[in-house]
Amino acid sequence: RVRPRAGSSLEPQEHSMEAPAVPEELPPDKGAHELFGYVGIEAVLDQMKVKTMKTGFEFNIMVVGQSGLGKSTMVNTLFKSKVSRKASQPGQEERIPKTVQLQSVTHVIEEKGVKMKLTVTDTPGFGDQINNENCWDPIIKYINEQYERYLREEILITRKRKIPDTRVHGCVYFVPPTGHWLRPLDLEFMRRLSKIVNVVPVIAKADTLTLEERAEFKQRIQKDLKAHAISVYPQQDFDEDPDDRLLNDRIREKIPFAVVGADQEHQVNGKRVLGRKTKWGIIEVENPLHCEFPMLRDLLIRSHLQDLKDITHNVHYESYRVRRLNESNR
Repeated sequence: RVRPRAGSSLEPQEHSMEAPAVPEELPPDKGAHELFGYVGIEAVLDQMKVKTMKTGFEFNIMVVGQSGLGKSTMVNTLFKSKVSRKASQPGQEERIPKTVQLQSVTHVIEEKGVKMKLTVTDTPGFGDQINNENCWDPIIKYINEQYERYLREEILITRKRKIPDTRVHGCVYFVPPTGHWLRPLDLEFMRRLSKIVNVVPVIAKADTLTLEERAEFKQRIQKDLKAHAISVYPQQDFDEDPDDRLLNDRIREKIPFAVVGADQEHQVNGKRVLGRKTKWGIIEVENPLHCEFPMLRDLLIRSHLQDLKDITHNVHYESYRVRRLNESNR
């Protein structure tokens, strides 16, 4: 046991062990700035951006609808590139197949240094026959096959550093502009497909409807979806952040988007714009007063592209993975 020497006191020793909080010559603000200054955590965002731009990313979209609704034209308008199957096969006669045949075309699109591997899957023959019973089965089979392909790569002992992603991130369903209610085919397709993929319904060739017919048709579709408990993208169950919920609520009020596609430019007020030329004027595709194509493009690309991929991976693929692994365990 250490004993204090004679004439000494413990108080001065305890006081001498304490370090001064802030040097006297520095003001308190300057001392705090010296201790808690700039670290550089925000540079992580720059690192992620550089890495993403080097590796690029993948986006897979499927378009479903009857022939003649402008699916290929809409995809070309969406990405401002010739990415449809028609453009990749010039000179071939367009024939409607007797059964649903899925065709995928992959392109690499680059914009401002960012590369995107885009895969567009078309479904010719869907809904074109007299008997359309179970015409959605090839589409469901294709989507599940992409999940299965990803799952097999994922459960390997030595798997790839970056697994090729062929899963369908979004399915754009084209509703014919009848102006009435949804057909049983439309309801059954969206009821089945909304459980395994992100379904975004749109009213095709909306320029064939007046503004009043368009608004009434949209309300009828929303009532049909609610009555049959069909949850299309963006799903209300997956809104976690309050700000995201407010944004998605405004989007859900507009769904299905009334869209018009065009692949030709026209001169309007001295500017070149994409549109459809008619006897009474030009329907501008990118004009919100003419159609809701800009809303669809913002949803799929500008604001919710990453969210589409996240929900595909965390919800739809996860439910498929759990089901398949449970079957294997049994």
